[in-house]
Amino acid sequence: MGAALLAFNDWLNGIVWGPPMLILIVGVGLYFTLRLRFLQFTQFGRACREIWHKIRYVDEKDKGDISPFKALTTAIASTVGVGNIAGVGTAIAIGGPGAIFWMWVCGFLGMVTNYAEVTLGVHYREFKGGVVAGGPMYYIKNGLKMPWLAVIFSIFGALAALGIGNMVQANSMADVLHSTFGVPFIWTAIILAFFTGIVTIGGIKRIAEVTKTVVPFMAVFYIVAAMIVIILNIKHVPAAFGLIFYHAFRPAAAVGGFAGATIMMTLRYGIARGVFSNEAGLGSTPIAHSAAKVDHPVRQGVWGLFEVFTDTIVICSMTALAILTSGRWYSGLTGASLTAAAFDVGLPGLGSALVAIGVILFAYTTTIVWCYYGEKCAEYLFGTRIIIPYRIIWIPFLFVGAFGGLKMVWNVADTLNALMAIPNIIALFALSGVVIKLTREFFSTEAYKEVKPAAKVKSAAER
Repeated sequence: MGAALLAFNDWLNGIVWGPPMLILIVGVGLYFTLRLRFLQFTQFGRACREIWHKIRYVDEKDKGDISPFKALTTAIASTVGVGNIAGVGTAIAIGGPGAIFWMWVCGFLGMVTNYAEVTLGVHYREFKGGVVAGGPMYYIKNGLKMPWLAVIFSIFGALAALGIGNMVQANSMADVLHSTFGVPFIWTAIILAFFTGIVTIGGIKRIAEVTKTVVPFMAVFYIVAAMIVIILNIKHVPAAFGLIFYHAFRPAAAVGGFAGATIMMTLRYGIARGVFSNEAGLGSTPIAHSAAKVDHPVRQGVWGLFEVFTDTIVICSMTALAILTSGRWYSGLTGASLTAAAFDVGLPGLGSALVAIGVILFAYTTTIVWCYYGEKCAEYLFGTRIIIPYRIIWIPFLFVGAFGGLKMVWNVADTLNALMAIPNIIALFALSGVVIKLTREFFSTEAYKEVKPAAKVKSAAER
């Protein structure tokens, strides 16, 4: 029975991640890039300035549940997960070095896709009993006036959370702790379930309090560790870039434990793992950003540019270069095991431990945030009464993920991601005019001006 289900999922995965989906994912990013005049490049500096300002100041008059910075770190916590470590390793092991080129393409186009999602999420959010509710289900319902499509997104979103945000994270954490430190799977599941439960029970405000501290630390920790490995193999960096660009457009022949890859396989795994990592187009991160205290949708939208850049262009690239410069990419290893082996080449005996710590931090923060995403999708379907039952259901799936097979867990997550993305991408195309109107309005009026510190503005630390 299990083999039959896995075979069916493989068949379905081949359809939902076939050429039509790749065209949709890349196409929506390219469409917004052209319509918004390469906004991810022209307004990137603006995004950085906005982040620096809002780290220090929050205007209490703005509506929302959490500060813009907390919304950003919450969203980054969901995107910077094991996809940045295990996902990159899988993309290279199956799709070859050229997959990284398509991951970069997905990242640059995904920056503006995420911007559009976040902008729409804030614009169409609702306030229910003083609590913010936002995300694709609301801009599909309120913008497209298609509540049935919002229901479809919410169903797939609630289910996808159990895959990408739960089982995949638990599986990767259990696998790397067992292989690195010999920790039994059951103990990983028990500890992860305990620390997930004590945070998620407090909702978005408690989750945001955790992510605002953990996310900056874990990102800097992993980037520094990867940079050390890359510097130790610095002479191989030009060759690594050569492999990426050469095999992006040419089949990669079999070598060592690498079985070889066609152009279609390279393209598919590069884009699929890129989407899995940065989540641009899935519709997940607007759920977190919609809770931000902000005066204009575009002001929060520019934070979406920085989010995807950090996830894919910076962190995923660090992992890819560490793997390629180590020479272990054709060893036959895959996932987090490949990344750990690559780190061990530069830092013998220490590298795999650093990767294990990275997986623990990335997986944990992703798990707590995706629990929130899943419950908000379920809440749209069944009301607030479903929140506690959903949080309770969340815990057993961590055990399923910890003991599940790596291939099965990742394939199921890929399928659910695609099914979740389809209604969201339809909405993005249909509501593109709203995004363009809001963008032009923001950058051509007084709203564009930076908010200056004043007596009515409190520092984020004081909150």
